[in-house]
Amino acid sequence: MNPFQYSRAQSIDQAIQSIRAADGGNARFIAGGTNLLDLMKMNVEQPGQLIDINYLPLSELHIDNTMLSIGALARMSDVAANTEVARRFPVIAQSLLASASPQLRNMASIGGNMMQRTRCSYFRDTACACNKREPGSGCAALGGDNRRHAILGISPHCIATHPSDLAVALMALSARIKLHGPNSDRTVPIDDFFLVPGSTPNLEHNIQIDELIVAIEVPASPLATRSFYLKVRERASFEFALTSAAVALDIRNGVIAESRIVLGGIATKPWRARDAEVYLAGKPVQESHFVAAAHIALAQAQPGKDNKFKVKLAQRTVVRALTTLAAGEIA
Repeated sequence: MNPFQYSRAQSIDQAIQSIRAADGGNARFIAGGTNLLDLMKMNVEQPGQLIDINYLPLSELHIDNTMLSIGALARMSDVAANTEVARRFPVIAQSLLASASPQLRNMASIGGNMMQRTRCSYFRDTACACNKREPGSGCAALGGDNRRHAILGISPHCIATHPSDLAVALMALSARIKLHGPNSDRTVPIDDFFLVPGSTPNLEHNIQIDELIVAIEVPASPLATRSFYLKVRERASFEFALTSAAVALDIRNGVIAESRIVLGGIATKPWRARDAEVYLAGKPVQESHFVAAAHIALAQAQPGKDNKFKVKLAQRTVVRALTTLAAGEIA
């Protein structure tokens, strides 16, 4: 780990000023540090300054009839344990409980979870070529072991999967990311916040170096209330998804009025299957329709030599998630 300076921000504006003043932009905000510190130990991240934001007033969670607002410094464990979140936004609580381990959830912040970086082994090994870590160096995963890599949203420059369970759930509920910057605040739809790699895989988020996530807003809706998260992994805990699905259904008189299907573990960002959602609209609740929707959701998949299994596994994950959520309604 390289030497670094440490400072503690006493206000949101001071945090912004501190990171703007850092030489060459070589500074990072730190809260729980569950991802950043790991990367620093591996020399993947080498910030010259850490700005501790744990003392900022950004940990409040508020729910009313229209909105769930989660402060960026709320801990994952606290949000997962909130009974109103579990009742009115179950997919969020479920995705959090499927993440990491209890010890890490006690430390990790919601904002930090949005900013966590891929678990691609080539990204985390500084001896390997990685365009995400060093633009223009190449992508070792393309010709290497790509069993755990993405099959959707990929490019010739990067096939690393997005790691967050929570982000997949938030995408299903059309969440928004609130950012505070030096000149103004802005709110970014979550689908726009995460970026596909294209030719710039080092750019992962729609956020500037001098902006700070302050909250996440999730609209209250029938879809939010009837939602579910399913994660398929190789061991029961402390493991990243091979595939996952966050689904939500608004069912009226046995007919699907609206749906959300978002895939995780198989794409370079949380992947919303909009064509599958369009297909389900107006359909009776039948498993055959869920199977067809799952095939539509994976129609554009581009598997590599080692991860072809993810296509069928992801389809089955979607079908199981939808049938579980629609239990008692299937004709």
